[in-house]
Amino acid sequence: MPLHTGKGRTVSTAIEDIIDYVKNPEKTNLGKLITSWQCDSRTADSEFLLSKQQYIKKTGRVRGEDDVIAYHLRQSFRPGEITQEEANRLGCELVRRFTKGNHAFIVCTHIDKAHIHNHIIWNSTALDESRKFRNFWGSTRAIRRLNDTICIQNGYSIVENPKAKGKSYNKWLGDQKKPSHRERICFAIDDALAKNPESFDALLELLHQVGYEIKQGKVPSLRDAEQKNYIRMDTLGAGYSPDKLQAIIAGTQTHIPRKRSVQDTPAKPSGSLLIDIQAKLQEGKGAGYAKWAKSFNLKQMSQTMIYLEENGLLDLNTLNAQATVASATYHDLSRKIKNAEQRMTESKILQQHIVNYSKTRNVYVGYRKAGYSKKYLAEHEADILLHKAAKKYFDDQGLEKLPTYQSLQKEYAELLAQKKSMYSDYKKAQEKMRELQTAKANVDRILNMEISESEKEKEAGQR
Repeated sequence: MPLHTGKGRTVSTAIEDIIDYVKNPEKTNLGKLITSWQCDSRTADSEFLLSKQQYIKKTGRVRGEDDVIAYHLRQSFRPGEITQEEANRLGCELVRRFTKGNHAFIVCTHIDKAHIHNHIIWNSTALDESRKFRNFWGSTRAIRRLNDTICIQNGYSIVENPKAKGKSYNKWLGDQKKPSHRERICFAIDDALAKNPESFDALLELLHQVGYEIKQGKVPSLRDAEQKNYIRMDTLGAGYSPDKLQAIIAGTQTHIPRKRSVQDTPAKPSGSLLIDIQAKLQEGKGAGYAKWAKSFNLKQMSQTMIYLEENGLLDLNTLNAQATVASATYHDLSRKIKNAEQRMTESKILQQHIVNYSKTRNVYVGYRKAGYSKKYLAEHEADILLHKAAKKYFDDQGLEKLPTYQSLQKEYAELLAQKKSMYSDYKKAQEKMRELQTAKANVDRILNMEISESEKEKEAGQR
């Protein structure tokens, strides 16, 4: 969203108003979730204003109320899927990559809603104060693609079939009930136990890493950014008290994870590849899966998912059908080009033999009239051999009547033009076939991921 001065506001007040809003300490955990780059978050408004004044001095360019003073971007994440710190980090990565590091920015992560979201403000004036960032045709699509790529690479959801007009989070999530604070703590403990912590303290450290504050005491208590009060661990329910968790870690008891809502459990195939792939990526299958996922090219996977979405290939049957058609089209054009090339080669050889036959005909007639004299042969051997070779080629090809040299040249020119015309379609068909086959292979690979037997054995041994 381009930010203008507007009526009745100076550049200074316009910048100050928006930055004061996004820096709201009640929404940014008392300012702990504010990150700035090439500026100080406390004085960003003054620094933005100073850079604009320097820009005017250097370039002499002055605009009125329509001047863009900064750009504002909102980046939201699915509820319960990301930590506050991680959301802030991804916001910084998004704006740094989009502006190519040429503009100062501030990223404020708001946690006052069910969904964690970033407010990103970047200065329209470049760091060298000689130029400004200008919206370009397709910039919205470009930043969405970059955002989707970053989210997929880091294992977070993206919006399926984004529309020009968004929909509410309740509709996007299917109006599902939000888990209670205690349920969310239990889910976090389930996830931490899946990482096989060595001790109870290690378990608490894993919870701290995902955003929970730990208050030590006779019974540890937990609180995240959405909670006002700490919750004691002995009030979480059966199987989640400190004693039970210590026994589970020691291996003397078996842990039964709390049943999650539809939103939190792996779903049956939805019919949408985007949803199914994201669910598979987030599902996790223990140590063997983690090792596989670490070595898998997530950048390639993100490109595949964006390709599927942009080309309307979110149905597996549609993807398979188009891959089959693309492959058949490519091979058909390949066959036609090879046939044309073969015929061109044959035509060229035939043309050469016709020329040789014509040029050496009188010599061969003289050889015959000389009664096939050895002396005559020695004097004209090269021409006689060319004539015989041409005659033999005509006989081998079964040519009783030779085509004219001009007709062969015309046919060759037509075949060459035909080949050039087909070659453009051939390269396009080849590229499309490769894209679809790569996408299909990646989809098959991600949806059919299983741990090998050796990995299962190693995983069992680690337990």
